[in-house]
Amino acid sequence: MKAINKELTRRRRQLMRMVGVGNIAVIASAPVSHRNSDVEYPYRQDSDFYYLTGFEEPEALAAFIPGRAQGEYILFCREFDETMALWTGHHAGLEGAQERYGADDAFPIEDLDDILPGLLENKERVFYPMGRSNELDHHLLEWVNQLRSRIRSGVHGPVEFVSLEHLLHDMRLFKSAEEIRLMRKAAKISAQGHVRAMQATRPGLYEYQIEAELLHDFARNGMRSTAYPSIVAGGHNACVLHYTDNSSKLKSGDLLLIDAGAENQYYAADITRTFPVSGRFNSSQRMIYELVLEAQAAAIAEVRPGKHWNDPHDTAVKVLTKGLVRLGLLKGRVSKLIKDDAYKKFYMHRTGHWLGMDVHDVGDYKVDGEWRMLEPGMVLTVEPGLYIPVGSKGVEKKWQGIGIRIEDDVLVKKDGCEVLTVDVPKSVYEIEKLMEKACA
Repeated sequence: MKAINKELTRRRRQLMRMVGVGNIAVIASAPVSHRNSDVEYPYRQDSDFYYLTGFEEPEALAAFIPGRAQGEYILFCREFDETMALWTGHHAGLEGAQERYGADDAFPIEDLDDILPGLLENKERVFYPMGRSNELDHHLLEWVNQLRSRIRSGVHGPVEFVSLEHLLHDMRLFKSAEEIRLMRKAAKISAQGHVRAMQATRPGLYEYQIEAELLHDFARNGMRSTAYPSIVAGGHNACVLHYTDNSSKLKSGDLLLIDAGAENQYYAADITRTFPVSGRFNSSQRMIYELVLEAQAAAIAEVRPGKHWNDPHDTAVKVLTKGLVRLGLLKGRVSKLIKDDAYKKFYMHRTGHWLGMDVHDVGDYKVDGEWRMLEPGMVLTVEPGLYIPVGSKGVEKKWQGIGIRIEDDVLVKKDGCEVLTVDVPKSVYEIEKLMEKACA
């Protein structure tokens, strides 16, 4: 907890330096989501709120006021209630907000309307996540209007609202040593789950049974939440990019695509592997698989400081297009096929995304209209794929129904990159050897 508190303090100080004296930043916690009737979904804090506070309770609001003599970090939260603690467990209360979470001041969330207008008084700008919470949007306008009504008394309210995400998301894009440690662990546990799933796969099982193997392995290693709904797609289901039904029976001769990752203390892993249900690739599957693997290796080689965000994607597209021509799935000059987006018939998504507290993490991909330069501390996925649905016009039957994606999590380092998810086999030889051993 001590290391995390230091990390949180550093983040808050960095944010307040950017906000500047004379201004204020506010951010609200995530609301509780109801599943049905009086049953709630497991609570998951808003990533930005947690990034700054480490506070995991709902009904809270944090205010950051650079230069405030009585304390710069204020947390509004629920007061401690013994009856509530009996029913739902421990909660921080006002004392805990200060002692455990480092708030300089803590007030009851019920007193927000009475206290926050005074904190906004004579501030020039309010930094907050605009448009994310209708309730916060509404309250801020009310509070500012209250201050404007007192203008004859020499009081003025903020004259400008500024997006807090513009500052905060650029901070989150660059991972600290502590964040990288958490992500390495998420990657390691997720990798173990993928290996277990490969070893458990047999014809005749259902996709949800393989999903259960993943979830069991994540949970028994202390990660009770997935970073996103798991994709377990057998056969032609793998050609549906965000397939999550996970309800079909696995058939001999088909491939199984698994896209799944665990979440470790709010940090995500994101791994995809595709492998044969029966343990061995047939010749058509092998040719498509090795092409995707070649594209991924070439794209990962482009992940290093000085390269642009789009370089891995451009490289993957070039390798895939050349390969599709070689296999007869596309016809024509490679450069023209790329210019005409002909490859998008079989490869319709990008080669990666930022990764962090959100699986599709925050951070701009372009700066001033140009693709962003990769820098140490950034983490991204590299995930080329090929998808050839059944019934594709002009495509030989031997290719139809094959859907393959290979995805790893990659950290940009000073001298190149590090593949965080290296523990999951992905060569044809490694996969077949693993599954042969499991089936023996």
